[in-house]
Amino acid sequence: MKFALVNGEKVEATKGAKGLCRHCGSELISRCGEERVNHWAHKGSRNCDPWWENETEWHRSWKNNFPKEWQEVTHTDEKSGEKHIADVKTDGGWVLEFQHSYIEPKEHHSRNSFYPKLVWVVDGTRRQRDKPKFYRLLDEYAIRSEDTRFKNIIGRDDCKILKEWHDINALVFFDFQDLDDKKQPILWFLFPRLVSNDEAYLWPFSRDKFIELHNNNKFDALVENVISPFLEKLINKKKIMDEMEESRHRERLSRLDWIKVGRRGRL
Repeated sequence: MKFALVNGEKVEATKGAKGLCRHCGSELISRCGEERVNHWAHKGSRNCDPWWENETEWHRSWKNNFPKEWQEVTHTDEKSGEKHIADVKTDGGWVLEFQHSYIEPKEHHSRNSFYPKLVWVVDGTRRQRDKPKFYRLLDEYAIRSEDTRFKNIIGRDDCKILKEWHDINALVFFDFQDLDDKKQPILWFLFPRLVSNDEAYLWPFSRDKFIELHNNNKFDALVENVISPFLEKLINKKKIMDEMEESRHRERLSRLDWIKVGRRGRL
């Protein structure tokens, strides 16, 4: 953890310090060395939140973009009493989870269900092969989208990071720690897979803009004005295509019946 309670204050770890866990109230000891970022830890191997993962410099650099009081906030389900530590929880109610390590699909869905407004930011550099495969997919399989801002990818079987995150029905941004054509930090937003096909839609999105929208509590406007309308358009498009396919299927059956009647007439 980045923070502990020391004399009632939210404090970062320093060598030799002791504090209390803000989540469970138990004693924490500071871990300060050269191999890992300074952090607080429970004694022994205990961790009071099973969803918590060891942090990297990547985690810390993301957290540091947001106010201290938004970081490591305990979120409690009012009905069940279940509680977990959000990496960042904004004043707008959005929980930002910065995910470096692999997690099982079951945990994806558990977190999506637990947090009403959840955004994943995924470290795309954890596996060396993910970034080159992702960009190769963009180069070789992208086709023109209904909206020129977005990239439409046909097929995703060769890109593991897409396969892992496309089916979880949540808002996901990939961070390949890369720059756009204007040399600005860029994220890739992966639209949730709400229709049953192999298409993936991606949106190159400014990292600075992402941070700005959350810090100014304007991310809801992005969802309402851009993301949701495009998803609705995709769903309607799939519905029309399904209706057309059903119509063609009925027409084929009708022709088959006509052929059968014609054959019986000639016998």
